[in-house]
Amino acid sequence: MTDPVPDPGTDVAVYVHWPYCSRICPYCDFNVVRDRGRGEEQAALLGAMLADLEAQAAVTGPRRLASIFFGGGTPSLMAPEAVAAVIERARALFPAAGPVEISLEANPTDAEADRFAALADAGVNRLSMGVQALDDAALAFLGRNHSADEARRAVAVAARAFGRLSIDLIYARPGQTVERWATELTEALDLGFEHVSPYQLTIEPSTAFGRAVARGAWPPPDEETAAILYETTQTVLERAGFEAYEVSNHARGLAARSAHNLHVWRGGDYLGIGPGAHGRLTLGGVRTATIAHRGIGDYVAGVEVAAPWTEREALDLRGTAEERVLLGLRTVEGVLSTDLAALDRFVDSGPLAALVDDGFLTVRAGRVIATATGRPVLDGVLKALLA
Repeated sequence: MTDPVPDPGTDVAVYVHWPYCSRICPYCDFNVVRDRGRGEEQAALLGAMLADLEAQAAVTGPRRLASIFFGGGTPSLMAPEAVAAVIERARALFPAAGPVEISLEANPTDAEADRFAALADAGVNRLSMGVQALDDAALAFLGRNHSADEARRAVAVAARAFGRLSIDLIYARPGQTVERWATELTEALDLGFEHVSPYQLTIEPSTAFGRAVARGAWPPPDEETAAILYETTQTVLERAGFEAYEVSNHARGLAARSAHNLHVWRGGDYLGIGPGAHGRLTLGGVRTATIAHRGIGDYVAGVEVAAPWTEREALDLRGTAEERVLLGLRTVEGVLSTDLAALDRFVDSGPLAALVDDGFLTVRAGRVIATATGRPVLDGVLKALLA
């Protein structure tokens, strides 16, 4: 029998986007800027974030706090007192019913590791570290400003400071063999984290890597190699006790899963705070998508005049259901068959029935779930399901 999937209810999560980075990685397609001589700007941004929290709380009405996630950018570059101020304001505006997961993304440079204890004192209880690789040549190629040894030291420091620890790794790098990736991933497991997010290197056209590939500087791995690397990832992590509870997220036990991400994937409400941050709010009974101004100055100015968003779109029932399917099918929980029925997709006919018959999806306890066969090709499954 399948355990019931928790309903996010009316609880609200908070996503905080800190856009500053010490350098811009060549594969990065996020809303980021270089962190150079921006002290006054950062102070203004923090003030705007706190004011934005207040304003959005007034719009949403009384809610309980589900989680807080500091992303970016590199939020470990934030002053710990700034992190504490955001956490304190969010907790005051949205009183929690119990313990709250508060995650923060960090890089394993020595400078950032030096402030881990202060960030923990500020209220952060889960660190997500962008290790990305444990090979110095690969790290140089990825434009990272840390070495493999620095990553190992930083993970050890983080494990002492935080109760929960996750790392990110990037695979399907040019020239990477299955054997070398299996060895690297196995070595990473010795670091002692409880959660890992292994991502295939994605080439976005607007990035430095996108431009390099376009001019033929180097080729990304072919689809067959990428697929074998994916399967190798699953095998190595599964043998080590990690469950792929989402396509790119593996946890050692239920408690190690990301509460914030699960809240989002289950269709819960969340505030997007900071430049370019996305949010999903239920306003007047209507699911509403929000996107903040991308430019830092534009965001600060927008908050000052009570207009932080460039977009505020009310989603209809079909749009809400489609979003639930796109997110939920990435997880081992899947989605309710009623979400698919809202899209005129039924388990006994049409594309849903065909995908079940072909072994890409399965139906269990009223939920539609991607199978081990369907998950590696989930983009294609979703295209066939929703087209």
